[in-house]
Amino acid sequence: MSIDSRALQPGRFIQSHDPAIIAFARKAAQGASDRLDAAIRLYYAVRDSVLYDPYVRFNVPETYSAADVLAKGSGFCIPKAALLTACARAVGIPARIGFADVRNHLATPKLLDKNGSDVFRWHAFAEIMAEDRWVKATPAFNLALCEKFGVHPLEWDGKTDSVFHPFDKQERRHMEYVAQHGSFWDVPFEEITAAYRQHCPLMMVDDPWGTGADFAAEAKAGE
Repeated sequence: MSIDSRALQPGRFIQSHDPAIIAFARKAAQGASDRLDAAIRLYYAVRDSVLYDPYVRFNVPETYSAADVLAKGSGFCIPKAALLTACARAVGIPARIGFADVRNHLATPKLLDKNGSDVFRWHAFAEIMAEDRWVKATPAFNLALCEKFGVHPLEWDGKTDSVFHPFDKQERRHMEYVAQHGSFWDVPFEEITAAYRQHCPLMMVDDPWGTGADFAAEAKAGE
C-alpha cells in the first residue's frame, strides 16, 4: 500500500522533528513489540501525560502546536491530536489529523457561554496507520478528567476507531458528531480560526476566561 510521504513528515504545527517530541515518543514506545503496540503506547502517553484544558488563548498559533502543548503539559483537543500525530511520525508510523464538529452536552457553563452554543467546531483527533488502514484515535480527555466529569475514558486498540461516547456513565447525552471536516497533513490554522471568529468570537480575544479560571476544578461529575 502506497503511503503519502506527508504522513511521515513534520509540519508547522505537527513538529515530528522536534527533539522534545522525539524523546517523548521514543520513551513512550520503548519496549513495544511491533508498530501496533508502539502506536497504542503513544496514544495513552499523550492522553494522560498532557492534561485536557480548553481554557486557552484561541487567537495565537502556539495554542495549536504539538511542541508547545508538550512543553506546557496541557491543552485542548487540537494540539493534543497534533502531538499524537507528531509522536507517531517521529517513530515512523504514518499519521494525520482529522476534524469534526461535535455537540457537547457536558461542557462547563463558562465554556458554553464563551463558545456561544453547545456545538464545538473543529474538534480534533489523530488518524494513525498502525497496521494497514487509517484508524481514528481521540486522546483529548485524560483519565482523571473523565473521572471528574463522570464520562467513560476513551480506549484505543489501534484497530478500531476511538471516538467520543454518545452517553456518559449516568446515560446522559455526552457527545454527538454533527459534521465532518476531513483529514489533513497539518493543522489548518487559518481555516479553524476563521470559523472560530465567525461562530465563537468571544473565544478569540487575548483573555477569554478571566483570572483564576480553572477548567478541571469546574469539571465535576453530575454538574
